[in-house]
Amino acid sequence: MEFLHVPVMLDECIDGLNISPDGIYVDGTAGGAGHSSEIARHLSEKGRLISLDRDPDAVAVASERLSVFPNAQVIRSNYSEMRSVLDSLGIDKVDGILMDLGVSSYQLDEHSRGFSYHADAPLDMRMSKEGLSAADVVNTFSQQQLAKIIFEYGEEKFSRSIASNIVKAREETPIETTLQLAEIIKNSVPQKARREKNPCKKTFQAIRMAVNGELDHLSKGLEEAFYSLKPGGRLAVITFHSLEDRLVKQKFAGWCKGCICPPDFPQCVCGHKPQGTLINRKPIEADTKELERNNRSRSAKLRIIERSAEGNG
Repeated sequence: MEFLHVPVMLDECIDGLNISPDGIYVDGTAGGAGHSSEIARHLSEKGRLISLDRDPDAVAVASERLSVFPNAQVIRSNYSEMRSVLDSLGIDKVDGILMDLGVSSYQLDEHSRGFSYHADAPLDMRMSKEGLSAADVVNTFSQQQLAKIIFEYGEEKFSRSIASNIVKAREETPIETTLQLAEIIKNSVPQKARREKNPCKKTFQAIRMAVNGELDHLSKGLEEAFYSLKPGGRLAVITFHSLEDRLVKQKFAGWCKGCICPPDFPQCVCGHKPQGTLINRKPIEADTKELERNNRSRSAKLRIIERSAEGNG
């Protein structure tokens, strides 16, 4: 299957990064190289692009598509390991970083990867193709663990019922395919909820996030990205659901905070200065034209922060 992936809010990302032709940039989620290719086009011969991805399929495709740019390279790595990658390349600070989060269109559409609840496939969901799989999670985690994952990561109000029915089903036979799990989920929610929208979305999202440790990697990745920026460098992050966006928003707000003295202090004694400045106070969302041509962009939110010349940390 061809690795199709339409880059979300491409123009907004490029504008937000405020690219310097001779600068060094990182794309923390290379995917199909849509964003990476456009960043590379804005660089001179002195510029440099490092694109990361943990999915070996994405690394292969991005390497081929970026081969026309001599100043670009692709490395298989999670963005949470960005600092060690840059250290290995002898790079101290960079001018800009982009992180396009979540699952790619290719991963969803390539049914053999097991991310989609629309087609039957092995229950996998591993972005790296390594480690714990979705089948491992649903067949070995306790009912309490499953309910917690589905409730916290999927924000699913029927999490207890779904977890209970997963455990009951696996006692009869292992849950090995996406449609097996989808059927269990559908039978675990009221008929009204099934009519309103596909009830599988939240649980599949939750299990995928648990399998790939997405929020933990994101928290670490944001820290490594921000502190790898030069003064004036920018970090742009695209999120696709509320848990990601909340985490990004909180991290950005913390970096932009000045005085941290207790509120009852008559004057500041901490001397703490903001480490960053928000480029957009509210998240940027896709415009009508993009929504018409790329349905995936409907839930996307872009937040951008600039590293301050001064600041603590």
